[in-house]
Amino acid sequence: MQDDEIVIAAFSEEQVERLTGISKRQLRYWDRTNFFKPAFVNDNRRVAFSRIYSFRDVASLRILNVLRNQYNVPLQHLRKVAEDLPQLSDAKWISTELFVLDRRVVFVEPGTDQYREILSKQYVIGIPLSVVVSDTKRDVERLQEREKEDVGKVARGRNVRHNALVIAGTRIAVETIKRFAEDGYSIKQIMKEYPTLTEIDIKAALKHKSDGLAA
Repeated sequence: MQDDEIVIAAFSEEQVERLTGISKRQLRYWDRTNFFKPAFVNDNRRVAFSRIYSFRDVASLRILNVLRNQYNVPLQHLRKVAEDLPQLSDAKWISTELFVLDRRVVFVEPGTDQYREILSKQYVIGIPLSVVVSDTKRDVERLQEREKEDVGKVARGRNVRHNALVIAGTRIAVETIKRFAEDGYSIKQIMKEYPTLTEIDIKAALKHKSDGLAA
């Protein structure tokens, strides 16, 4: 992936469920059985946010879900796919294409033309990974969109540092913004650190008194 095509982000189980259609219960089962482990985990799975997924995890899970539900690829075969997908280099993620034949997945290296099975004459079904990456980026951006009424406001964040005050519609703590300002960061510099925030958001955080908002 080129630098301008990379989405650097971490996703909670709730966000992954929305982006992939795979339930939290299924995600936890796959983690527990070592079928698919998140990129970032806490040994104590009982604590909040003990499973955090990377962008590549989300893209891989979307592929696995398609193979499992649309093409009925057996779980035993998917285990190998689940192992191989996260290991692909960035370049191969864009150029590699997956093929499904007789409920089996085949990796075809870049430059190989689509083909069909000789005896059965079955055509191979292609799943370009670049399309999956593009679609996942689009849905991540939608997931991160905020409601207009949240702009310029602060609120209590559920499951965020014990319901700490955050910029409404985000998980960015008000105290974090204030610490940047105390360290000499200007509003524009803070916005560079948090591109999703507006100048109005920053000013609201800086003006807010920590004890001035009811839960």
